[in-house]
Amino acid sequence: MIVQPITIRVDDAIAVSGLVQVPPRVRACFLFAHGAGAGMTNPFMAAVAAGLFDFGVATLRYQFPYMERGFKRPDPPKIAQATVRAAVKEASSLLPDIGLIPGGKSFGGRMTSQAQAAKPLPNVLGLAFLGFPLHAAGQPSRERAEHLFEVQIPMLFLQGTRDALAEVNLICAVCDELGDRATLKVFENAGHSFNVPARSGRSNTEVLNDVIGTLADWIKGVARGTPQNGKP
Repeated sequence: MIVQPITIRVDDAIAVSGLVQVPPRVRACFLFAHGAGAGMTNPFMAAVAAGLFDFGVATLRYQFPYMERGFKRPDPPKIAQATVRAAVKEASSLLPDIGLIPGGKSFGGRMTSQAQAAKPLPNVLGLAFLGFPLHAAGQPSRERAEHLFEVQIPMLFLQGTRDALAEVNLICAVCDELGDRATLKVFENAGHSFNVPARSGRSNTEVLNDVIGTLADWIKGVARGTPQNGKP
C-alpha cells in the first residue's frame, strides 16, 4: 500500500501537507480532515485510511495550517474552510473522474460542513462525519448544527452513544429533522473516538472495523448514485 505525500496550496502564503492512498480499482475518494487535537498521521486516521483502501475507496488526508505549524489552537473558520476547499481542488486534479466525499473527524468534519453550507464545494457528492462535534463537552446544545440545514447533499453521521461532544438524543433529533439528506449510524457504548469500555463486550478494533465498513458502504453507495437515507 503506497502512501503518497503531497503539498496542498491554500493561498499564496499558506501550504499544507497531505497523504494520498489510491487502491487499484478506486470507486470514490474520501477527503479526510483531522480533529482539533491530532493531525493526519494519528493512528485512528491511518487505520481508517488503510481500511477504506481495502474497500476500494481512496483517501486524501490533510493538515490544517495550525497543525502544519505545530500550533495547538485551531485555525479560524475562514482559514479552515479555505483549506477544505483547497483539498477538494487538489483531489479533483489528482482524481478527475472519481466521486469526492469530503468530511472528517470531529473539528475537521464540522469545518467541512461549514464550507459546504457557505458555498457548495465543486465535484462533491456527499459529506461524511466521524464523530460530529455537536457541542462542547458538558454543554449540550444544537447551535453547531444550524448550518447543516443549508447543506443540500447527502450526509453520513457516525456517532458513539458515549460521545461527550454529541449527546445521542440531540444528534438523533438533528438527523431526523435533516430528513433524507442525513444517514445516522450509532455505535453503542462508543466514545468520541469510537473507543468502547471492556464491559461493552466488543473490542475497539471490532468497533473500528464496523465504522470503516459502514463508511465505505455509504461512500460507494453515494458514488453509484444509490439513494442514501435512513440507516445503511
